[in-house]
Amino acid sequence: MKNFIFTSESVTEGHPDKICDIIADSILDEALKEDPCSAMAVEATIKNDLIFLYGEANTKATIDYETIAKNVLKEIGYSEDYRVLSAIDEQSKEIHDAVIRENGDIGAGDQGIIFGYACDETDEYMPYPICLAHKLAKRLTDTRRKNPILRPDGKTQVSIEYVNGKPARIDTIVISCQHIKDASKQAIEKIIMDEVIMPCVDKAMLIDTKYCINPSGSFIIGGSFGDSGTTGRKIVCDTYGGMGRVGGGCFSSKDPTKVDRSAAYYCRYIAKSLVAHKLAGKVEIQAAYMIGSPRPVSICVDTFGTGIYPDEKIKEIVEDNFDLSVANIIKELDLRRPIYKKTACYGHFGNPSFPWEKIKPLKI
Repeated sequence: MKNFIFTSESVTEGHPDKICDIIADSILDEALKEDPCSAMAVEATIKNDLIFLYGEANTKATIDYETIAKNVLKEIGYSEDYRVLSAIDEQSKEIHDAVIRENGDIGAGDQGIIFGYACDETDEYMPYPICLAHKLAKRLTDTRRKNPILRPDGKTQVSIEYVNGKPARIDTIVISCQHIKDASKQAIEKIIMDEVIMPCVDKAMLIDTKYCINPSGSFIIGGSFGDSGTTGRKIVCDTYGGMGRVGGGCFSSKDPTKVDRSAAYYCRYIAKSLVAHKLAGKVEIQAAYMIGSPRPVSICVDTFGTGIYPDEKIKEIVEDNFDLSVANIIKELDLRRPIYKKTACYGHFGNPSFPWEKIKPLKI
């Protein structure tokens, strides 16, 4: 389709699923601070005032899981008294032995299919709908931290009309924001329009745009008291908003030996570098791994007909310039660092401070 409307969504840090992602990546960062070789996959689930932490942890670090979880809730802006239950074991020896190989190489922590995507629609080399949805969600959080009638939970949704395959206008913006009981709908709508939407949008794209603010009417009960949350349930807004394919696993909680995360970052690094060098208008990279394997079992390149060379030639360029071995991914992107809490909300891609968002010089 050349002419269509495409929609993507984002959520704020106060959304229950994102609470759990932030907790999981805060735990990972704490482990990596003391032990860069930590093997971690500790996830979270939350409902009402109960937080359940569970998973695997092989680390020399001393981690106060309960305090980390409770501090995340406080930082977000929730003041309730939460209870924490934990079920955390060491990583399976079979998995550990498959990952840390006798020759010193690093094998993939699990099998997995991974995708990376980039396009020339925005300065961030991201699809326009998800890029704007994230900007609105981040702006919503910044605004509610300064405005006492707004509360932490929130969602954004953006529909973009494409003409001849390019973004032409913003069709619809939907924003739902938790608020205090006494806030009027009119007051909330004014804050959202004036302080969230208008500072984020390109005014030239506002052509017959529809705005829907708190379409449910009121949004008083939010966070874990309005819905349950679990780590890894927002993989579409974590990636490309549905514009690119989604791989087999989530990101948050996982240390960089888990290729669901690290190889997805590297494939984004490849795709963005190819588009930035104008080898294609959009690119999707797929890699697949099997547990214990230091290198991918397959690599696929798709430029959707936008490449200046055939896809087979662009794949050769990828193989000549990028090393998708697990050990190199971790080394080249310097992933054994406590950098993951910052990734947990507003997307894992598009933020120039992330190492996989840099553009690699290519030999062509």
